[in-house]
This record gives sequence, C-alpha cells and structure tokens, in this order.
Amino acid sequence: MEKISDALLYERVRSKDKDALEELYDRYEKMLYSYLCKMTRDRDLAEEALQEVFVKVWRGIGSYDESKGKFVAWLVTMSRNSAVDLIRKQKKPSVPLDEIAEVESTESSVEETAEWQEKSDQIHQAVRHLSEEQQKMVQLFYFKGYTHETIAETCGIPLGTVKSRIRLALKKLKTSLQAVQEGGVLDDKREL
Repeated sequence: MEKISDALLYERVRSKDKDALEELYDRYEKMLYSYLCKMTRDRDLAEEALQEVFVKVWRGIGSYDESKGKFVAWLVTMSRNSAVDLIRKQKKPSVPLDEIAEVESTESSVEETAEWQEKSDQIHQAVRHLSEEQQKMVQLFYFKGYTHETIAETCGIPLGTVKSRIRLALKKLKTSLQAVQEGGVLDDKREL
C-alpha cells in the first residue's frame, strides 16, 4: 500500500480529518517522545510536550510550509519549543535551559533517523516489486550478508545465475528508486 506523504496528511489534518492526525501521530510519536525525554529528562513533561505539539497541529497553531523544509524538521522544532515553554513554566526547571542547546545538537540526528526510515521504506517497497527469484537473491546477499558462493550452494543454482540475478535486481531497484525520488510512486501490483 502506498504511503501518503506527510504534507498531504498535514493538509488533511488542517481540514479536520482525525484519521490523518492519528496517522501522523503514529508515524512520529516514538521518535518525538524519545527526543523530548532526552531533552527534558522527565517522562511526564515529555508526554505533556508531545500532546501539546499534536494539539497545536490539530488546532492549526503555526503552519507547515513545504518549501521551507521537511515536515519532520518542523515537528521537531515545535516539540523543542513546547518543551522549552513547559520547562520555563515549572518553578524549578528539571533541565537548565542552557543545557537544552546540547540536546539541540541531536536535532539533525532525529531528522536523519526519520529520513533514513523513509528511504528504508522506499527500498523495501521497491524490493517487493522484483520477481520472487530476485527478491530472494537481494534478501540473501544484502540483508543476510551471504556470499555469492553461499547463495549458489544454498539455492542449488549456478554461481553465474546468482550474480546475474543480483545485477539485474540492482538495475531494477536503481530505476525504481530514481522514479520514487523524482516524485513518482510505485504501483503495488506491478512487477519491475
């Protein structure tokens, strides 16, 4: 099934689509909660900040502009700002505000993690479009780390066949991933 982009989900949230908000929450809840726990060093405060972020998204407070960057970066910034506001409201901050800058340096790693996850999803989606034999070769070679020789022995096929299936699979994956990165989508029912 095709994954809906964050920007499209956000537009649906702005139209008060609760399912879209739930999907965005499911996508980013763990990552943002982890970030907020690190930043606040307080699970309750992190939960409160996380809730505040999604309430703001629902109410349309602040707005995401796709031309200014990735959606996840905007969410991380909102999370950081919500946490800072909550820390300031406390009589005795659990985290000195000057230490928050240290956590900010991990912000890019949170974004990188989200981007990596997105790319991983694209690769797995593209692999599903290969023939069964090619999928098996890619799984054994790249995901399990088998050598060409081990795959040939395991599958009972000539070494040259293993190499040519992997080479052809990579060629198809490259074409498929280029199409996805240029804004295209893969048809789930189509084999490459």
